[in-house]
Amino acid sequence: SRLGILIVRHLKRLERVILGYLEVSDGPEEEARLGILETLQCTIEHAWPRMPCRLPVLLKALLRLLWDVHTEQGPTPAPVRAALLHRATQCLILLDRCSQGQVKVLLEGVHSSCEENQVRECLRKVQESS
Repeated sequence: SRLGILIVRHLKRLERVILGYLEVSDGPEEEARLGILETLQCTIEHAWPRMPCRLPVLLKALLRLLWDVHTEQGPTPAPVRAALLHRATQCLILLDRCSQGQVKVLLEGVHSSCEENQVRECLRKVQESS
């Protein structure tokens, strides 16, 4: 947050770091993933003019995270899973806002074909956000 819009200078490198952390579970408390989702949210808020061109990569990573969190059978407690799903959903909503609704358009087919209730609920929240 201290960098503000100047974060765009480091966006390419930061994106690689964010994607790396989103891919790997870091234990039952998922502190790293929760922290990196907060970082992503802050980055989207400050660098929103540059986010539409990064939409395909970030959308894919966030959807994969939603699926992974839902399907993992590890020792992660339910409140931690819920926090991960909530923060990922918030990031998707922010991406949708800064891309003038492109996320909603891209998620239409995914939402209708998804049969998992938790993931479907997250996608519904994105679709209903204004």
